[in-house]
Amino acid sequence: MRKKRIVITGIGVVSPVGLGKEAFWHNLWEGKPGFGPISLFDTSDLKVKVAGEASGFNPQEILGKRGLIDLDRATTLLLSAAKFCLQDSQIDLANINSPTTGICIGTTFGSLNSLSEFDEQSLQEGPNFVNASRFPNTVINSPASRAAIRYGIKGPNTTVSTGFCASLDALEHAVDTINAGRAERIIAGGLEEMCIQTFLGFYRLGYLSGLKNNYEPTSCPFDKRRDGIIFSEGSGVFLVEELDAALNRNAHIYAEVLGIGSDFDPFRLHKFNPKARGMIEAMQFALEDAGIDTGKIDCIFANANSTPDGDYVEARAIREVFQKQADEVPVTAVKSITGESFSAGGSFALAAALGTLETGLIPPIVNFEQADAASRLNFVSDSARMDNVDKIMINAFGPNGANSSVVIGRYY
Repeated sequence: MRKKRIVITGIGVVSPVGLGKEAFWHNLWEGKPGFGPISLFDTSDLKVKVAGEASGFNPQEILGKRGLIDLDRATTLLLSAAKFCLQDSQIDLANINSPTTGICIGTTFGSLNSLSEFDEQSLQEGPNFVNASRFPNTVINSPASRAAIRYGIKGPNTTVSTGFCASLDALEHAVDTINAGRAERIIAGGLEEMCIQTFLGFYRLGYLSGLKNNYEPTSCPFDKRRDGIIFSEGSGVFLVEELDAALNRNAHIYAEVLGIGSDFDPFRLHKFNPKARGMIEAMQFALEDAGIDTGKIDCIFANANSTPDGDYVEARAIREVFQKQADEVPVTAVKSITGESFSAGGSFALAAALGTLETGLIPPIVNFEQADAASRLNFVSDSARMDNVDKIMINAFGPNGANSSVVIGRYY
């Protein structure tokens, strides 16, 4: 099967550091983290009370008041990001062949809060007295389906649930779908909401910053002081199109998707393989798919989320893949600013990387004070760096074995 040229022509972001691409990019470049006291649920009995809630998010202001009464937070996060994306792409789905447009969303916990509330009502009042209108929210593909209904998307509709890699895996599925001729364009991206259930999951597993030490919760990837993540939420989605379809409508092209690689490394539950086999192979597969070598990569957007083992193993993997060039290629980690949004994390990194291709500005790793000698690379720290960036690698890695890398490049 001939590999088609596939490009990104729209960006939609709802994040802890801004709503819409402009606010998101601005706060990344300024190095302004989006963390604060949790307002969505009671934290009085918890040691950690800080997270990255979507900044100033009010779905009514974005989507209007109609049709929201039976939608949960996860769905409205996605609907809002999708609206920003469609507006940014300047596409009118009503005037194109809708069955040629699909949607693929990466989310893993997107329905957990709705499922919990539905089950609680069922247990308290009995299954005969639950609110049936809330039932559709309990299935994991509900947000993607609701987005398709709202925006008239009649093509392939898929939800990908692969944890930390879900956003990039959704992009891979979108690219495969277009290459297979099943669609001309796909709205692809990721989603995760902030709720007590997901927060407590990471809290009980000991993943959150501020649990093990007496530090103020801090996201400081690759820093010697790192002690865990700051949990966050949001949605990032992109319009991914076959090049000819984009050119036919004179679309603005942010980037071309050059290569994607993924590898599952079944090492151990909740633990990275110290040999980094899966990370290494995902990056190598992405480079092979793009048909380039490491010397063509001008910047790496690392997965690094401020966990002691994860950042160290990723740095080791980058050095193994890039060899001597690992001392030269700039490396950044936007989770120092956005936090760890699980399935949405890759979408935020991709949105940031697209901003770098647009402007040449690489966002910094903030809170980088004490370099970890064991993880030393050419880190972009302190402030944004202006550079001549043509091709970027984006990583998303998880401690349960999933590893995905994407290479994007400026369109020529």
